Amino acid sequence: MSILTPIAIVIVLVVLSWAVWRLVAFPCPTWLAWLLDNPFTSDYQAKVVSRLGLVEGLSVLDAGCGPGRLTIPIARAVGPGGKVLAVDIQAGMISRAKVRVAQAGLANVDFLCAPLGSGRLPKTTFDRALMVTVLGEIPDKLAALREIYESLKPGGFLSVTEVLPDPHYQSYGTIQRMATQAGFRVGGKLGNRFSFMVNLEKPPGEA
Repeated sequence: MSILTPIAIVIVLVVLSWAVWRLVAFPCPTWLAWLLDNPFTSDYQAKVVSRLGLVEGLSVLDAGCGPGRLTIPIARAVGPGGKVLAVDIQAGMISRAKVRVAQAGLANVDFLCAPLGSGRLPKTTFDRALMVTVLGEIPDKLAALREIYESLKPGGFLSVTEVLPDPHYQSYGTIQRMATQAGFRVGGKLGNRFSFMVNLEKPPGEA
């Protein structure tokens, strides 16, 4: 048997798994959380945090926080006078995030285990919100965007990051269309079609 045969089988299985995962909107399982911590993700995660314009005292929504990989630097950036609400649908991810926060000695992070779009977020509370490779995992994406819109203060914004080959990758055009429906004003985009960040702004004066 040629050595290429098992390699070809592995490639086919990977491609099929990716295709099936893309068809179904569900989050990265807790047991695969280690995939989210690698040099590649660390690079764009640092860019996400730097682009939020965080200062002492801001209130931030980490929407789809996962194991808390971004919760920690965000909580440090807003300081003791600021607040972070880390939200995830999986209790296992929330547990991991809580451990990280405790190990970092931070006291300015609250947690909520709930699906985005379920109406559990406080209204007109956050200066910033972020979703990093999360939007495609949500069955009712528009409901989630509308809930986040309502949770932001006027003038606040949601930062959305999408990266290929994430199976739930959402194109810029798709995000732009849904964001407009949810009431957002689409702001600046950074990156290309394979990896980008876009800010979705809640106009000043909006309730």
